[in-house]
Amino acid sequence: CDGKCVICDSLVNPEKLVHICSECNFGSFQGNCIICNGKGISDAYYCQECVALEKDRDGCPKIINIGTARADLFYEQKKYGFKKPGN
Repeated sequence: CDGKCVICDSLVNPEKLVHICSECNFGSFQGNCIICNGKGISDAYYCQECVALEKDRDGCPKIINIGTARADLFYEQKKYGFKKPGN
């Protein structure tokens, strides 16, 4: 994940340092990568395009990425007809 934009995963033109909210950087999450949850080895940056589109102002990138991942999972399950166990 080193060098990737936290929003669009591009590897070009890192421009602005990412700020993570205190809830996402607390306890066992402190110092972890916000993309893969592994040990953090470098600072996270937004790419030049995401800064130009003001995606760096949407809020904590960890919360945004989790929200979109859950939405993607919901529609993916709906597309293939998967149901939760017990339903």
